[in-house]
Amino acid sequence: MAIAERLAAARRQRPEHHRDVQGGSARAAVFGISDGLLTNVSLILGVAGANPAPGVVRLAGLAGLVAGAFSMGTGEYVSMRAQTELLQRELDIEREEIRRHPVSERNELVGMYIKRGLRREVAEEVATVLMRDPAVALDTHSREELGVDPQSLGSPMGAAFSSFTTFSFGALAPLLPWFFTSSTRAVVASVLVGALMSIAIGVVIAQFTGRSRVRTATRQLLLASVAAAVTFGVGRGIGVQAS
Repeated sequence: MAIAERLAAARRQRPEHHRDVQGGSARAAVFGISDGLLTNVSLILGVAGANPAPGVVRLAGLAGLVAGAFSMGTGEYVSMRAQTELLQRELDIEREEIRRHPVSERNELVGMYIKRGLRREVAEEVATVLMRDPAVALDTHSREELGVDPQSLGSPMGAAFSSFTTFSFGALAPLLPWFFTSSTRAVVASVLVGALMSIAIGVVIAQFTGRSRVRTATRQLLLASVAAAVTFGVGRGIGVQAS
């Protein structure tokens, strides 16, 4: 039983070396700052394109920041809460099945390990040892059947806070120039801030995904540029018609 015992001990004690991509907070932070920047730089330039008073642009930018931050935070909380509750329900069902039908659950593991290439006797040995401890059994079944780490279901509040704060930061950056200058200089400053932050966000995303920094940053910059250009054009068109 030495092999199976070591496998069971490793499953209980194995340290994690991967990023926690299931928890939600890191994902919410990356998407939050990206959405905040893209949303507000587009909104600011769209309003600025109509050539209103600088106070109108500041008001629109602040309204976009506050509304967007609360929307992102609330949406992230509701989404993560529903996901966590769904996963918890599935874990409860699996826990009850292990308690009521341990033999059937053991046979499920045996079948899975055989399909993965283990000999039947080895698969039965491993499954038997893993099923001895209900906590290890639940951990094993949740990972093998549900693809879920029961110790890392995610924090709805953590994801909501992360999304709220990072969206606010991303939305505030292109708005700051309008508190210190106005007209063309503020527009140019917003464009520059938006471009630099888009590149920085692309680099951060590349760090998470392991993709090319140049390609990811360029993609992020192009997406932001298109959105900003379109909304600025719309604002300029409507402003000209209104005048």
